[in-house]
Amino acid sequence: MKKALLIVNPSSGGEKAKEYEEMAENKLRTIFEEVQVLHTEKSGDATNFAREGALEKIDSVFAMGGDGTVNEAISGLAEQAHRPNFGFFPLGTVNDLARALNMPIDPEEAIQQFSIEHTKPLDIGKINDQYFMNVVAIGTIPEAINDVDPEKKTKLGKMAYFISGFKQLTNTQSYTFHVEADGVEEEIESSTLLIGLTNSVGGFETLLPEAEINDGKLHFVYLKDRSFFDTLKAVPDLIKGVDATTENLAYQTAEKLVISLVDEEELATNIDGDEGTKLPVTIQVLPSHLSVYC
Repeated sequence: MKKALLIVNPSSGGEKAKEYEEMAENKLRTIFEEVQVLHTEKSGDATNFAREGALEKIDSVFAMGGDGTVNEAISGLAEQAHRPNFGFFPLGTVNDLARALNMPIDPEEAIQQFSIEHTKPLDIGKINDQYFMNVVAIGTIPEAINDVDPEKKTKLGKMAYFISGFKQLTNTQSYTFHVEADGVEEEIESSTLLIGLTNSVGGFETLLPEAEINDGKLHFVYLKDRSFFDTLKAVPDLIKGVDATTENLAYQTAEKLVISLVDEEELATNIDGDEGTKLPVTIQVLPSHLSVYC
């Protein structure tokens, strides 16, 4: 018997969340013999639900919510002995993974177009004992994003991140990082590091144009900025998209990164749009780790 689990974040999607949930459940019931629907109530629920689904060896796990819900569900499936096929219906602010997969951002359209016939292998990132599907950001701008009010995220979408990050530019602080990339060590000075798996970061769909969902690589970018004026020069280049090292930005690919601060400071990461673990971190890619419906 083919069984599917639909994990729903009822706080995503606004007033139409219940309607979207019913549409998704009805769609899945035309495909699977059994569909179980579970609602999240707190952080970590989607991870636990997805992990239980993997342990029960069900066929497919679906998430309905924003990037945070999708991240949690993927985290529950990562590195399990049996990993169900994964699918999702975007109800969030940015929906980066949907953008990277060229899926409709409109929930109703995504549900209507869903087909069990189309899957792709998907790389997953691992940072210490956490997982990510899209990006890890470290430094001044990510610190500002960590402080974005959830209500502003809902009202302004990706512009909330942009506005917060722009405000923070006037307080740019550069850090000295020790970076080991596939065994090669160096010290770099920068305000902001980005480690991406997909081309879409924060809703900007061409930020990492060379990144593909299953290329087995971490795409590592950092700003070459030691001052506010350096940052002002680097940020426009970043928004235009990065596929090579320039005067203002550095770019490389790796399979494993180890990042720490040279000075004894505390600095948190931002993982898929939410505050994550503090440095030092080990980041690696799990190539083609999940099969995702697209």
